Amino acid sequence: MSVNHFFITAKNGARLYCEQYGEGNRTVVMPNGVVSAKDFAQLADEFRLICYDPRSRGRSDLWMEDGVLRGDIHTDVDDLEEIRTQLGIEKLDLVAHSYAGWIAILYAMKFPSHAGSVVMIGPMSPVANRQYPPELMFDDGTMGRVFAKMGQLRNEAAGKSPEQLCRETWAEFRAVFVTDPANGERIDFGRCELENERNFMRYWLGNLLPSIQKLNFTDEDFAGVTCPVLIVHGTCDRNAPYGGGRDWAAVLPESQLVAVEGAAHAPWVEGPDLVFGSIRKFVKTGGK
Repeated sequence: MSVNHFFITAKNGARLYCEQYGEGNRTVVMPNGVVSAKDFAQLADEFRLICYDPRSRGRSDLWMEDGVLRGDIHTDVDDLEEIRTQLGIEKLDLVAHSYAGWIAILYAMKFPSHAGSVVMIGPMSPVANRQYPPELMFDDGTMGRVFAKMGQLRNEAAGKSPEQLCRETWAEFRAVFVTDPANGERIDFGRCELENERNFMRYWLGNLLPSIQKLNFTDEDFAGVTCPVLIVHGTCDRNAPYGGGRDWAAVLPESQLVAVEGAAHAPWVEGPDLVFGSIRKFVKTGGK
């Protein structure tokens, strides 16, 4: 399948790296979607699919001012609107994985007239740091073992290049995205050849995560999300508890929850027919 690679210049002059697949009548946009484009490109047989790197991610520009790393989740929302405007799209259908689910929901709140439908896959909980009972917060010990191994790799990093250390780290970390270890080979999210991705934790811990943790919405705020929302969540998600998916379905008025039994944080790997079938139907019917 042919891919159109291009940049869009957003506010402050930051260039956002984009990839386009397909030429369908409906446009599906995936914030932070380049990392998983190889899997989601199959949607391009029906839709025009735009995947892009948010600023300071992937091949997009790092935003520094006076030596300080700038940007947060609200910057990402405004950048998404810049993409919509420059591409001349009236309504966006959004597919967003993990923390990017917040980009999609905040966009629907801020720009409701331009939000068509939203699909959130493995989203973070609508309530930051909420603790769930064991049946809604899967913990089989994998996360602890992986973080211990990653810590060991950092302690033994002397003499290794940043790219080599990144690749070794991701070789361990990908295990938390799947329930069947045999599927770990299908997770290739590290993009370790890119400096932005090697340094992502600095941006995540210093900018993105604090801005998400400060979000504090009421039921009335969530009721303002008038577009249809599909929540796709693995019941064995270690990164973002399945309980968060249930909470999203409870607070959003036009929402549906698809539980992918036994799947982890990348549910399309272990439940591809259910995940992609649900997304196709939802986008084509406008959530009906």
